[in-house]
Amino acid sequence: MNMASGIDQVGARLRAARQARGWTLEELAMPAGISVSTLSRLEAGKRHASLELLLPLTRQLGIRLDDLVPAETPDPRVRRAVERRDGMLIAPLTLEKSPVQALKIVYPPLDGAPAARIHDGYEWLYVLSGRVRLALDGTEHLLEPGEAAEFDTRVPHSISATAEGAAEVLSIFSAAGERFHTRLA
Repeated sequence: MNMASGIDQVGARLRAARQARGWTLEELAMPAGISVSTLSRLEAGKRHASLELLLPLTRQLGIRLDDLVPAETPDPRVRRAVERRDGMLIAPLTLEKSPVQALKIVYPPLDGAPAARIHDGYEWLYVLSGRVRLALDGTEHLLEPGEAAEFDTRVPHSISATAEGAAEVLSIFSAAGERFHTRLA
């Protein structure tokens, strides 16, 4: 966790914005109507950052106040529930609002391929363990551990483990593909 609050970072961000333009303290302070000493103390964190000081500085720099006070970094840990559906174990590996979704799916052993389905999206999969049967547009492909496949999910397809045993797969989907795999019964 970042111990410094957004306010504590204003001076450093102000200095970085000034230096990125190649400006001296004088070249920013004078047009903004503040003293060089005040700007120096503000950048060093030795002066309280008030709107009265920051507004003219951000105008001169051509930045927004929001650029000086960053939003809090969200917790990056994925804390989504593992689901069990149709004998599969589905573990989300990405945050719910991610533009691309990743899942670890354990497929139970099956004698034959399930019925092919189509839906919007795109999918990439990587076999971690077991053998995977990928039925794609009427052709069956057997994938071994360490093999990967990618396909447009608008093509009729099904994914399953073979009768030999369960298979563990990492799957990456576009958002539309993920909705189909995790929200439809």
